[in-house]
Order: sequence, then structure tokens, then C-alpha cells
Amino acid sequence: MKKDDKRIIKGLQGVIAGSTCLSDVNGESGKLIYCGYSISELISCSYEEICYLFLYGKLPNCNELNGITEQFKSYREVSKEILNFIRKKSQVNSPMSVLMSAVSMLNLNNIAYKDKTDLMNSSICLISRIATITASICRAKKGLDFIPNNFELCHVENFLYTSQGIMPDKFSIETLNTALVLHADHGFNASTFTCRVVASTLSDLISAIVAAIGALSGQLHGGANTAVMQMLLEIKSIDNVNDWLNDKLLNKEKIMGFGHRIYKTIDPRAIYLKRLSKIFGERTCNSKWFDISEKIEVLMKAKKGLYPNVDFYSASTYYYMGIDHEVFTIIFAMARIIGWISHYIEQINNNRIIRPESLYEGLNNRIYKSLDSRI
Repeated sequence: MKKDDKRIIKGLQGVIAGSTCLSDVNGESGKLIYCGYSISELISCSYEEICYLFLYGKLPNCNELNGITEQFKSYREVSKEILNFIRKKSQVNSPMSVLMSAVSMLNLNNIAYKDKTDLMNSSICLISRIATITASICRAKKGLDFIPNNFELCHVENFLYTSQGIMPDKFSIETLNTALVLHADHGFNASTFTCRVVASTLSDLISAIVAAIGALSGQLHGGANTAVMQMLLEIKSIDNVNDWLNDKLLNKEKIMGFGHRIYKTIDPRAIYLKRLSKIFGERTCNSKWFDISEKIEVLMKAKKGLYPNVDFYSASTYYYMGIDHEVFTIIFAMARIIGWISHYIEQINNNRIIRPESLYEGLNNRIYKSLDSRI
């Protein structure tokens, strides 16, 4: 094809930029597949099982699950330098910017890899430590003291304990575990593709993950769940939904949490999160946030033909759990870390540097003038 015949595909929509064995996002049927398994089959798995599946290509047996669970526990601690940085910066910087900087500091704390075994151990270490960093940011953002890790608790249970300071109940553990499983991977989304681009240069794992976190922080990507909760808080009451939505649509403003580049029907992850939001509303005798969300969903489908995506009901679900909306996105990153790491490994194992072309549309044949002759 001649250069003049090339056309721009805005946002690379529909362009196949590579192959993967990790996840399949079927937009027509509204299905999500992890390593050959439907998300509907994996929804009851622990996050540790999902991590093992992505790292090793199969679901673990009991011994293998116990092994990776113990590895998660053994790697939790982060350095005092990182904790001091989090304490100092969380009051004045955004949670995502603190997360990026804190993760970048892990390069100074013995996360290295020389062979496949080292890379796997470093990957599990990073998954574990990013949870500790995330919990610490949640505490520091509120000006609260850090809670020491409890090495008797599983990954999700320990995160809830160290971020909230109380032992979580069984339903909260199951809810967050489900949310982490649903957020673990999703094809070549913006942050994952960013990770693979960095990996393709043969840069180190930490650099690729920091770049992915930066991509996730955008409001059109991981930041959408925070924007959804801000929207719900602005609406305040189910009685205000109609007028609020009509005003936003009249002004052609984007309604966060709706529509998806791939899915042509409801995001399958939203189905489970909607159910959890409803149950949490009933359990807390405060269904307001679920009711507002559901009414917006009904109206958006009727008025715009749009379905909710994963961000929409994750907002009210997290809020019901007592999680501040300002830290929603770092929890998204804590979940997606296994997807990023797995894509990093997949990229470097069959690598070619990612370098697309661009179509130049600037000026041509300009006449150069020396500095003293320019007007």
C-alpha cells in the first residue's frame, strides 16, 4: 500500500495490534474470557487463583494455591522509605500519582529478575506489595496511621483490614474479591497496551507497570469509577435523576460509566457488580446509591441506547464498602496489576518493538530563514 493510500483509524478502533492468550473480550455477545474460561465460571475463584491462572496458564490445585498464597503473604512488606513517602505525599497529591511514584521506588528495593523463576517471583512480589502500597495510600489520604500487615489473612482480607483498620466481614471480603477478579484483565485496553509498548522496548517490569498506571489514571479509563461516584453524590436523590440527566444530555455532556469501545451490549462485569451494589444497599438499609444508579441505567438505555460498563456499578459498590471515592482508581490498579504483568511477560516472550507509523499532515516546502532575517 502506498503511503498516500493509508488512512487514519482514530483511536485504533477495530485495528488488531497483536495477539494474546490471556483474555478475550467478545463485544457482540457480551462475554469475557480469561485463559479459556468464561468469567461466569471464574467469578467464584479467589484472586490468588486468578493470579496463578494468568502467570502459569492453568488453575492451581490445592498445593499450588497454598504455595502462591504463602508467597503473597511473605512479600507484603515494603520499605520504610516508601511508607514515609506515602505518608508525606498523600495529603497533597492525587492517589494515582502517589501510587506511580511509590511503585517506581520498588526498583530500589530488590525487585529484580535474572531468569523465568526470578521473573515469576518478582511478579508475585509486585502484586503483593502494590496491595500494601494501595492500603497505605488509603490510610494516609485520611491522615490515619498505617496498620501493620496481618500475615494470617488472605490477600483481599488483609487489604481490607490494613486499609480500613477493622476486620472485614465475610461479605465484604467476597465482594472485593469478586471486584478484583472482574478487573484482572480486559484485552488490549489503553493501560495494558501502554504496558506492552514499554515491554516491547525491553524495558524493565516496574517501568512498564508505572506507565500502565499513568494510562489508567485518565478519566476515560480507570478514573471513570471515581467520576461516577462524584456524579451520584451530585445527584443526591433519586427524585433529581430525571432533571439532572436531561440537563446533561441537553448540554451534550458525557455520562460517565456508560458505553464501551468493544461491548455492544451490557458489560458482563457490570452484571455482577450491579448485583453486589444491590445487596450492599439492602444490607446497610441504604439503597439510595443503588436506586439512583439503576434509574440512570434505565433512562440511559431508553434515551441513548447505552448500557453500563464496569465502572458504573463498581462506584456504588465500593462506596457502600466504606471506600472513599478518591481512591477507587488505585484499587482498580491493584486488581489490574496481574493483567499488566501477564501481558508484559507475554510481550517479551514473543517480542517485536511496537512502532506504528503516522500520517504527516503538517506544512511542506517551507523556506528557511536565518535568525536575523526572521520578522
